[in-house]
Amino acid sequence: MTIAIGNDHAGPDYKFAIMEYLKSQNIDVVNYGTDSLDSVDYPDFVHPVASAVNDSKVEFGILICGSANGVAMTANKYANVRAGLCWTKEIVSLIRQHNNANILCIPARFTAIPQAIEMVNTFLNTEFEGGRHQDRIDKIHLKC
Repeated sequence: MTIAIGNDHAGPDYKFAIMEYLKSQNIDVVNYGTDSLDSVDYPDFVHPVASAVNDSKVEFGILICGSANGVAMTANKYANVRAGLCWTKEIVSLIRQHNNANILCIPARFTAIPQAIEMVNTFLNTEFEGGRHQDRIDKIHLKC
């Protein structure tokens, strides 16, 4: 399995901890995020992750910024992306079970690193339930 990860200046510490966890699980990681605390524009780091997920170059993505709102909004512009903003493992379970989310968005300013790692673990180990949920997902994509 390969996961793309991206972050802005609010998330380098989170990213490094999550990458270490993923590597301990024998998961390959593609790092598209900044390694610096210097201010950057989050879309510059979201687009490579969302594109990789959208084009099935990786199985999942993880995005980290201060509130995770901006990264989620940007990622969800891609047709095959379902990015969910989460701050608890219970919400993570629901975005996987009900929405078949393929990108996890973590708000660094509202979670702790151990909590973020627990959310990543939940994200990777929760299956999509399908059924009526698939019918709803099929209605998400804008048909113009």
